[in-house]
Amino acid sequence: MKLYLYDHCPYCVRTRMIVGLKNLTVEEITLLNDDESTPISLIGKKMVPILIKEDGSAMGESLDIVRYLDENYGDKPCLDEYVRPQIEAWCTEVGGYYYRLLHPRCVQIGLNEFATTNAIAYFVNKKSERIGDFAENIEQSAQYIERLEQDLVKLERLMKSENTINDELSYEDILVFPMLRNLTCVKGLHFPTSVKTYIEQMAKATKIPLFYQHQI
Repeated sequence: MKLYLYDHCPYCVRTRMIVGLKNLTVEEITLLNDDESTPISLIGKKMVPILIKEDGSAMGESLDIVRYLDENYGDKPCLDEYVRPQIEAWCTEVGGYYYRLLHPRCVQIGLNEFATTNAIAYFVNKKSERIGDFAENIEQSAQYIERLEQDLVKLERLMKSENTINDELSYEDILVFPMLRNLTCVKGLHFPTSVKTYIEQMAKATKIPLFYQHQI
């Protein structure tokens, strides 16, 4: 199997999580961010992740891929599908602003999807329509970090353990960990102790590297 992805994409991290948790053999292929032809040829639109199954067919949509791999590989599914409304609300709240911290940084930390100037320009042009000028967002980091640290305290109160968000591996982890993992690129962001431990434990379990060494 093959998995087309971007390293910075939280939806792609979701699929990488189940691959790592179930120790699956999947070839990961990072597309340049301005490569429109490859995803369009596979699923009809520019979107990742894309899983190429063993039969050669292509599947998009991150949670569909997670469910497919969890249900069809290994002895049994490893994820509880229940997601608490409080966790959904937390993801929605943080998802409304955290890209203002992430997008301006991810083009600066040497990721393969931004290996060319054209790929960077493509991303900056697209995402600036959503969050505004990248440099201005970097300058305003302090206010977003302050807000995020308050939301991370709220998350810590919702966590059931330092290994999983709920009592066992679940779709709560699939939703939350990718957001937290990507935030490890933000210099000056302090994670509550339990949240930091969770990030590092889940990174180890899923074999997904963090961005601490690339902080901006």
